[in-house]
Amino acid sequence: MATIDVPCAQTGPRNVLILYSDDHSHHALGAAGNKEVMTPNLDRLASRGMLFTQAHVMGGHQGAVCVPSRAMLLTGRYVNRMPGDGSTIPASFRSLPEVLREKGYTTYHTGKWHSDKDSHHRMFSAAGDVFFGGMHFPRDGGQEHPTVYAFDPAGVWPETLRRRADTFSSTLYADNAIRFLSTPEAKERPFLCYVAFTSPHDPRTPPARWAARYDPSRIPLPGNFLPRHPFDNGDLNTRDEQLLPRPLDADTLRKDIAAYYAMISEMDEQVGRILDVLRSNGLDRNTLVVFAGDNGLAMGRHGLLGKQNLYEHSIRVPMIMAGPGIPRGGRYDGFVYLSDIAPTLLDLLGMPRPESFEALSHASVLRHPDKRIRDRIYNVYGNWSRSIKTADGMKLILYNVDGQQREQLFDLAADPLETRDLSADLSYRERKAQLRELLRQEMRDKHDDLDIDSADWGRAAARRKGRGS
Repeated sequence: MATIDVPCAQTGPRNVLILYSDDHSHHALGAAGNKEVMTPNLDRLASRGMLFTQAHVMGGHQGAVCVPSRAMLLTGRYVNRMPGDGSTIPASFRSLPEVLREKGYTTYHTGKWHSDKDSHHRMFSAAGDVFFGGMHFPRDGGQEHPTVYAFDPAGVWPETLRRRADTFSSTLYADNAIRFLSTPEAKERPFLCYVAFTSPHDPRTPPARWAARYDPSRIPLPGNFLPRHPFDNGDLNTRDEQLLPRPLDADTLRKDIAAYYAMISEMDEQVGRILDVLRSNGLDRNTLVVFAGDNGLAMGRHGLLGKQNLYEHSIRVPMIMAGPGIPRGGRYDGFVYLSDIAPTLLDLLGMPRPESFEALSHASVLRHPDKRIRDRIYNVYGNWSRSIKTADGMKLILYNVDGQQREQLFDLAADPLETRDLSADLSYRERKAQLRELLRQEMRDKHDDLDIDSADWGRAAARRKGRGS
């Protein structure tokens, strides 16, 4: 057994609980001001912790953005030096679970695992039911009866461990987490518990009692709803965008949003069960709790449905931190990446970060919420779109689709829904040039070797693909 080396006092942070949702956009949270969605347990968590209002997934180089998102969360890495699509995490990329496991922690996982099995074996000493894949396809039981594996300590995962569960996915993963948090080991030994939900990802088939709570006719359309996207953004035919026909029908979209909210509410209920057990077992006093989403969804905004774009609804995610040392009812409006969670947690636990981490700790903003660690945020999708956003709310998106270049400029302070493109306004010419230069700097800093001034971005992208150093 490894030596337990926890530098913090029993009354300080000792354990870590990470709750991760799937395809959950930043706006779909009561604590963020959404009056339609019911998230009482996440709102309660935000009230006893800090809400990060500008949390972002950096992006991805292919449609399944959740693959690199989850890898970035655990490894503190940025997307451009993830090998391929991020589905294989090299042993050279040290991870938060590995660091804690070496310190004597029990590292526990249940739910979605969208990376290779070898990395799971390195990171986790224990697990409940594990889902290997991106979504619960109906042919495999859907969300209602997900096909999962029981934990294999040897990391082989034979088919004999595979089964179809008899409970809804979120309930299944919450049951697993609750069983772990109720063990003597969880009370006696420090732990990392990682619960990776598959809600509200489609198939959006919420339990009937939650579906009944949302009347589609009472769901308002987003303020930036469009029947279709006004131009080719490079990925209009990806799977997410084929879930509903174009032009988008308002009534059909309302039904989809109602199901989306119902999926979020059923997951919120399971989050509440986990938090209640954490408190009843006396573990809330020394456990850092993080809730976050892996990426957002458009859900009809800008005529889109999915995450494969650089608008705010798809790159921003909900994020909450609570626990010892974190101010109650706090709010942080500075820019954060999901990658920043791992170094932040290690700082709060008083542990050094591995050299392979690239992201930045935000532990200091918990004491000084007016402090800004980042003054700009860079995002990437595919080999054809890049964006930069600055603290004053100006945002530039560049596209190169089949050699056709396009740009969009938004003033998010005045136009948070990104409905008024200012890129052709000559009065913004100098500001646009400044943003373009900042984007170049961020791309260099984040190891993105596309040449945005070239007619063909794709050639540089081909050189980048698969590089994992």
